[in-house]
Amino acid sequence: MSTPEFSRVVDLRQCDGREIELVANQQERAALAERFELVRIDKLEARLALTREGDELRARGTLDAEWVQSCAVSAEDLPVSASEPLTLRFVPASKGDLPDEDREIDSSDPDEIEYEGTAIDLGEAVAQSFALAIDPFAVGADAEAARETLRGESDGPFAALAALKRGKDEDTG
Repeated sequence: MSTPEFSRVVDLRQCDGREIELVANQQERAALAERFELVRIDKLEARLALTREGDELRARGTLDAEWVQSCAVSAEDLPVSASEPLTLRFVPASKGDLPDEDREIDSSDPDEIEYEGTAIDLGEAVAQSFALAIDPFAVGADAEAARETLRGESDGPFAALAALKRGKDEDTG
């Protein structure tokens, strides 16, 4: 298993009552941008307060990010930013959950991440939370113009043949 792009491993035994700030450097942001298919990530930071509750660890704080992604329609660069509350709950890996067992999950429940041993990777948890903040269908100002262009080119049953003919005529003309 490879090391995550934004890895910040902390020992559970030393994190009760700690406050931690995670800041991705340029290399980490570039690797995450590739992983999440973004143009670039300009900022990825999280500030978290850690609290132990038995074998569980809760991390509460904020995620701040700025990135550029491609518009889903026109492919233009689209700058985006987010500042969101972040609540994570690290729990020991389950050993007894049956695959058919139903568990109700409320949307207000914190993200639950299983761990083994005595260490957790807060950086990877932040990276995964960041991925959830990305809108894969984000559109920019030029999206409607791009839609109109596509509609005009694809009207009628013979539009594909017309496009092929136009390409052939340009080659010979």
